[in-house]
Amino acid sequence: MYAILDIETTGGKYNEEGITEIAVYKFDGHEIVDQFCSLVNPEKSIQPFVVNLTGINNKMLQNAPKFYEVAKRIIEITDGCILVAHNAQFDNRILRTEFDRLGYNFEKPTLCTVELSKKLIPDLPSYSLGKLVRSLGIPITDRHRAQGDAKATVTLFKMLLEKDTAKEIITEAVKKDPKRQLEPKLLDIIEATPTTTGVYYMHRKNGTIIYIGKSKNIKKRLLQHFTNDNKKSKKIQLEVTSVSYEVTGNDLIAQLKESQEVKKLSPLFNHALKRTIFQNQLYSFIDEKGFINLKIEKVSLEKEEGKNILTTFTNYQQAKSFLYKITDEFQLCQKLNHLEKSDGSCFNFGIKTCFGACIDKENPTEYNKRVKHFIDKSSYEYPSMLIIDKGREVDEHSVILIENGEYKGYGFYNLNFQINNPEILKSIIIPMKNDRDTQHIIQVYLRKNKNLKIVKLYK
Repeated sequence: MYAILDIETTGGKYNEEGITEIAVYKFDGHEIVDQFCSLVNPEKSIQPFVVNLTGINNKMLQNAPKFYEVAKRIIEITDGCILVAHNAQFDNRILRTEFDRLGYNFEKPTLCTVELSKKLIPDLPSYSLGKLVRSLGIPITDRHRAQGDAKATVTLFKMLLEKDTAKEIITEAVKKDPKRQLEPKLLDIIEATPTTTGVYYMHRKNGTIIYIGKSKNIKKRLLQHFTNDNKKSKKIQLEVTSVSYEVTGNDLIAQLKESQEVKKLSPLFNHALKRTIFQNQLYSFIDEKGFINLKIEKVSLEKEEGKNILTTFTNYQQAKSFLYKITDEFQLCQKLNHLEKSDGSCFNFGIKTCFGACIDKENPTEYNKRVKHFIDKSSYEYPSMLIIDKGREVDEHSVILIENGEYKGYGFYNLNFQINNPEILKSIIIPMKNDRDTQHIIQVYLRKNKNLKIVKLYK
């Protein structure tokens, strides 16, 4: 749990400032679950430059509560939380100073969104809150007021959690949360998870991720994990102490995240996905007579010249069935597709579904037209494009970025200008690795979901 806050002060000498306004949003990593905002009478004058900056003046604070009157509420809303702020060192110091004056020891672990942004979104021109959120397309109202700045920091932190593909933030949060150190009942874990689509992470007591999964219904999938009596499930049930999750809004992003994060983090119980799950590939090449051949082979980690990889499969039988299907559908030659070996014509020529490319009765130009029709149908619609799908909330959309035929990453947006502005689009995209698995996942999803909005990008 996180307490995301912003504080406005009187200005003045170091450790002599007083709080004029405070806003705290209690955030569970997905949504705001509690909030508190109040002006505060600092019992001292505000510096003139601060009045100009914030618009808060001494007259506005005459009837505001003093800090000791709001201290109990601040303790309650931050209980068990990690403090998150933009320049957290400043906000934490101001709070601790105020509590010290009351004789109360206010100790909390902190996270700074300035430092996290520098690490996860490098090379931006400025990391001040105003310029940072503007460059990311995050709306902000009441700049230099506690509530407006804190609310923008919530949105920023949510984006930083997404960009943290190494899961360092959530791992540290689990480790520091004393409530998670107790061995919870599995039913309590299930109760705390949603019925929505997303990726879930099972943690040990020390925060280590031991299993990553995805589901269209996270709660239902966890119930299966915790009620199964197979060997793997029993081991997971013994070791898991908490489950964190990320809602993705749609199954495509859930599949892509699961595939890549398992390979990157290598959780103990994800044996299958640690390796490339699509073991066979279909590729095309041109033979010495000028015919385009299609052939199945084991996936190679190295790129080979002259081979155009079209798609991948989990096993050879799946690949072979697919190749037989498209050979019949596009009236291709079984021999040129390496489905049979013979000195003469192929089987399909005998039943008149092959026009004789195998015995030079059809010229390469005509034959290749049909092969290219299949290849075009199997490829991305455009070399560079955006795939728009459902987001995590009603007013949100997700976006997948494809550039020059390669998957670059995904992101979420609320406003169209965020994807129409190339610089903002680049900032909101969470970079991901392009590999055979991601290519297969995206192509299969596009084939199954014909009504997705596709935006062509012009270079």
